[in-house]
Amino acid sequence: MSNVIETKKAVVQEIAEKFQAAASVVVVDYRGLTVGQVTELRKQLREAGVEFKVYKNTLTRRASEIAGVDGINEFLTGPNAVAFSNEDVVAPAKIINDFAKKNEALEIKAGIIEGNVSSADDVKALAELPSREGLLSMLLSVLQAPVRNFALATKAVAEQKEEQGA
Repeated sequence: MSNVIETKKAVVQEIAEKFQAAASVVVVDYRGLTVGQVTELRKQLREAGVEFKVYKNTLTRRASEIAGVDGINEFLTGPNAVAFSNEDVVAPAKIINDFAKKNEALEIKAGIIEGNVSSADDVKALAELPSREGLLSMLLSVLQAPVRNFALATKAVAEQKEEQGA
């Protein structure tokens, strides 16, 4: 009997460590997905460096209390799967949100974004953000706009003076 308890304690500690190390966590209800669909979702997540696991809710609740993110406990009902990402904050949200659009059976329940418990709407909003590269290119174009406009204005003034002088 104590061997079972020790095993459960080890699993709780493992989940707590994952909660603490994760940049983002997404909790989903996967009821209604076929084995093939879950396998495809796992493959997409694995390629992005995201770990996707199913744990017992009681063990996950205890681990969330240890990790200090027990606000997620209200969402831990029914069959859940948890996606942990240690590096990319947006990757699990984006992949799961895109997959949920194609497969209505997958439901985003909640998430933890950089240590803060977030609702399903927050996770979906995060998923809709452009990629890091997209945001950097937007910033670059915003920074270039004044210089570009100044260059066009000075060129127009120079052309105008040439026409007046000629």
